[in-house]
Amino acid sequence: MAGSSRVHASPLATYLDRLDAVLVGYSGGVDSALVAVVARQTLGRGRAAAVLGVSPSLPEQQRLQAERIAEQFDLRLETVETREFADPSYVANAPDRCFFCKQELWARLATLARESGATVVDGTNAEDLKEHRPGARAAREAGVRSPLAELGYTKDRVRAEARALGIPIWNAPAAPCLASRVMYGLSVTPRRVGQVEAGEAFLRDLGIEGDLRVRHRGNEARIEVTATALPTVRARRDDIGGHLLALGFTRVTVDLGGYRRGSQLARTPGDVEVLAERAEA
Repeated sequence: MAGSSRVHASPLATYLDRLDAVLVGYSGGVDSALVAVVARQTLGRGRAAAVLGVSPSLPEQQRLQAERIAEQFDLRLETVETREFADPSYVANAPDRCFFCKQELWARLATLARESGATVVDGTNAEDLKEHRPGARAAREAGVRSPLAELGYTKDRVRAEARALGIPIWNAPAAPCLASRVMYGLSVTPRRVGQVEAGEAFLRDLGIEGDLRVRHRGNEARIEVTATALPTVRARRDDIGGHLLALGFTRVTVDLGGYRRGSQLARTPGDVEVLAERAEA
């Protein structure tokens, strides 16, 4: 196809060049950004679109980041409002919560794809398939293609190709949806994900970089940061504790085991240090 000459001949470009048109499930993270940018460069703006699902679980900063990348690379960006919060199975927040979220997203993209004759693709990479990802089942059932996973792209390879293309978030930390911070079994609500978003934004504003999470455990906000950021959290304990208490938590702790992916699934909780606690009335 004629589009091939416009982009370096990477395996991803070759893969996408075989498709007539694509809709990329786009989050603004590095994986889906790489797929969206290469699709735009390979197929052209008319045959490649990046579709962003918008709901209370999407952090505002991530939405803005997705829009900035779309503008920088001239992506055809479309947004769809997803209504997973209307699904009791999603709100119940069992360990397979992500399945119901992705089921909603892919159903909406499937409608758009039927109208345009496009193939729906996502940013799942080969390493993602080794992790607890219920959303991958929703993608398979919906017939979504995963070019990065099919081609064996590791996270390091994704980052290397994103860097080569000038995608500014090539080395940004992972940014799953806000609902992933809510303890399993505790219902997911717009208020709770809003508390998480505000708490994490405050930590970022203090200059804490790298991977961080505010885990919502009902009345408790449990902070996870990298080992290098822990001294900053301790030094600013009064500011952090006071801010999170003001958001509606009654106890603020920091996990001494640090940030780790999948900590929600850990059988035993890590040791914590209490930063602040509201006195009983």
